[in-house]
Amino acid sequence: MPSTNSDDRASQLTRRKFLGSAALIGAASLAPTSLAHREATAAPPDIAPFELDETTVAALQDGMKSGQFTAHSIAQKYLDRIAEIDKQGPAINSVIELNPDALSIADSLDDERNSKGPRGPLHGIPVLIKDNIGTYDRMMTTAGSLALSGFTPTKDSAVAQRLHEAGAVILGKTNLSEWANFRSTHSSSGWSGRGGQTHNPYAVDRNPCGSSSGSGAAVSANLAAITIGTETDGSIVCPSSANGVVGIKPTVGLVSRAGIIPISHSQDTAGPICRTVADAAALLSAIAGIDPDDTATKAPGRKAYPDYTKFLDRGGLRGARIGVVRKLFFLPDKLDPIMKNALDAMKSEGATLVDPAEIGTLDQFGRSENTVLQYEFKADMRAYLAQFPNAPVHSLKDIIEFNENHYDSELLYFGQEIMIESEKRGPLTDKAYLDALAKNHLLARQQGIDAVMDKYKLDALVAPTGGPAWTTDLLNGDHDTGGSSSPAAVAGYPNINVPAGFVFGLPVGISFFGRAWSEPVLIKIAYAFEQTTRVRRAPRFLGTADLKIDRQ
Repeated sequence: MPSTNSDDRASQLTRRKFLGSAALIGAASLAPTSLAHREATAAPPDIAPFELDETTVAALQDGMKSGQFTAHSIAQKYLDRIAEIDKQGPAINSVIELNPDALSIADSLDDERNSKGPRGPLHGIPVLIKDNIGTYDRMMTTAGSLALSGFTPTKDSAVAQRLHEAGAVILGKTNLSEWANFRSTHSSSGWSGRGGQTHNPYAVDRNPCGSSSGSGAAVSANLAAITIGTETDGSIVCPSSANGVVGIKPTVGLVSRAGIIPISHSQDTAGPICRTVADAAALLSAIAGIDPDDTATKAPGRKAYPDYTKFLDRGGLRGARIGVVRKLFFLPDKLDPIMKNALDAMKSEGATLVDPAEIGTLDQFGRSENTVLQYEFKADMRAYLAQFPNAPVHSLKDIIEFNENHYDSELLYFGQEIMIESEKRGPLTDKAYLDALAKNHLLARQQGIDAVMDKYKLDALVAPTGGPAWTTDLLNGDHDTGGSSSPAAVAGYPNINVPAGFVFGLPVGISFFGRAWSEPVLIKIAYAFEQTTRVRRAPRFLGTADLKIDRQ
């Protein structure tokens, strides 16, 4: 989110704030929950065990093959769990809407499995997707905004279409930071006018982070097998870190953005948020692909693979050269032992660490990133809305006016100063925009990530993703300690978060990032790290963090 801070590094480090039974709940927005009257206790609530807790995509496929499960029974179990703990009990409030056709879709996939066999690894697997990813069905696509209430696109997004083709069951939409958190410098991540505030399942008074907050919280809470988020800067990797799961932010152009409500065509991408690297790799395989409606997917030099699971290598750290970006180790001291243990684990598995391996331009592209995003948001939003005459608003100006006319439901907690500044920007032919975009790419790519990786002959770079989740504050907004997402985000390069440890029971992650189209190398490294450390554990839905315990 743009910052008025004159220090470019401080501005840069706040970028991650962008970028979150069907028979009984139809295609209407699910009721938002509030922070009011939550009991501040660290004692875990009385929640019944869930049969599918921590279940993987492969295990679900095995269950359907053996006859233990059907696509219908799996979808029903997740729908029941959403009703039990997302809308009641701890009330995580991560799901903004359920697909009223989910069970009938599952039935048809069961019939197809019986007659023809499965389409592939995602056949019959329930997935939740972020509410800025368009679906042509009985669900809305609103980016969490009441300005788009009732809006259904007239065609699927490319991501939704590929999920359908893979045989996945789109179970519903997840809540998010409204407009992917490109609205106010004082916003609360995970809040939207339509959906209310999403909560962190490890401690429900804590924030789920990033605009893909609902996807991160939902998959961590075992409300779906897999989820999809989107990122402009940090909104896949930050909620993955704060909710103790794996997130893959792909190279821009690996996954089509067609049909996704945009911020920035130079930085936006969709990507998997899952409990394991293997599940994330399987989901990435399904959604990656060339699309005539997204020119970035046809970029020269694009390197894509039909199956990213083939890069899941338990020995993937052996011989890897990994650069430690020490200038991004700026987080609280309590992370120091976690990061030390993580680096030691890499070395024990045969990796060579170049420490430090600094990105020399790290402090230099915060202002230019803000400029680019503000220009592109205005232009890209108009282009997106122009595709759909049925949309209730048609420009950023319309959205701003809607919010002003619905103050109590949209502007009560924080404003829309980023949108107002974006609306003031001119066309994408402006020299200010073109210069800022060229600066971003030069400093983040050639003189940034590429330069340090060339210098030390590196396979990947590593840094902490972010600090532990902060307490949610609707009055003052987020008060996080920063993150490491900006270099890869501004460059448009891939970034993978993997759980690394806990601080007072709150998860923190580590990020592996690198050159364009280096997903195979990063997946190999991330998988080997995950299998070596095995940090992930399911949340306990505490009312507040247990500060009587330290790292676990």
